[in-house]
Amino acid sequence: MQRRQLRSVIKWGRNLMLVLIALIAAGWLAFVPSAQEPPYEFVSTWGDKGSAPGQFDDPTGIAVANDEVFVADSRNGRIQVFDLDGRHKRQFGAPGSGPGQLGRPMNLRVHDGRLYVAEYFNDRIQVFGLDGTPQRTIGKPGNGPGEFSAPGGVTVAPNGDLLVTDFYNQRIQQLTANGSFVRQWGTTGQIGIRGGELNYPTDAAVGPDGTLFVADGYNDRIQAFAPDGTLLRKWGGPFAINIFGPFNGWFATVTNVTVDGQGHVFAADFYNHRIQKFAPDGTFLVSFGAKGGGPGQFNYAIAAAVADDGTVFVVDFGNNRVQKWHQAASGG
Repeated sequence: MQRRQLRSVIKWGRNLMLVLIALIAAGWLAFVPSAQEPPYEFVSTWGDKGSAPGQFDDPTGIAVANDEVFVADSRNGRIQVFDLDGRHKRQFGAPGSGPGQLGRPMNLRVHDGRLYVAEYFNDRIQVFGLDGTPQRTIGKPGNGPGEFSAPGGVTVAPNGDLLVTDFYNQRIQQLTANGSFVRQWGTTGQIGIRGGELNYPTDAAVGPDGTLFVADGYNDRIQAFAPDGTLLRKWGGPFAINIFGPFNGWFATVTNVTVDGQGHVFAADFYNHRIQKFAPDGTFLVSFGAKGGGPGQFNYAIAAAVADDGTVFVVDFGNNRVQKWHQAASGG
């Protein structure tokens, strides 16, 4: 009798273990997706710490236009321009708050032949010609409509409106090209983790279909909104509710988001020292990078930009350099 009971207990324990293993496996598959695309390969790098042309002091943002790469060299208060192989071409800006001067430039966007610069210290967006000529500024310090508190990113909607990540005001503002307030996402000064709420947003990008992708930085997620402002989806960790981690599709502070011509979403995963790539619907595709100072390693990947041919340029913040990557051929 006792032996039968013992065998029954052992069988029950085995079945329970199998159920637990199945549940863990199902949870892993649900929340930690596998890569669906070929890996990216390191190509080259340029830059080191300093203030000479081609050197950086805390680079923070990047944009690509035609055959040029624009890099926000934040503590040097300037924008540096390179060719696609990293050769220095020109630079513009100097520390300050006057026209053409820069106060910690952050994420960059190029649209319709203009460079849009989010200025963290000057609480404004400054617009330049691609040759470096200052054209206009938008915004001023504050928490009212059209005012900013440490903007970290800016993008341009198909109709020319600006979408600005207003970091300390916990919101995204939509403004007309001349700075008139249209609407906002998030509640001014309030942090939240539910859909549509924000926790120190860092950047924004607009996809080919007009979808707005927001790097909800300290919520460790990306949120996607329709052109009418409706929340479409969010992703990053289980249920995208501020659960951070190192796994595929998870984040540890998102500092930049950019979209290529096919609608793929690239996100800078700062404390995980990598770039992650997603389909427009949030499906994880592939990631690249690891912590370190060697080729193909990052010391805080803070921003990325994608050229027309799919080449990815990454700002390697802690290593004061830019890295160039391309995707391996399928099956290679």
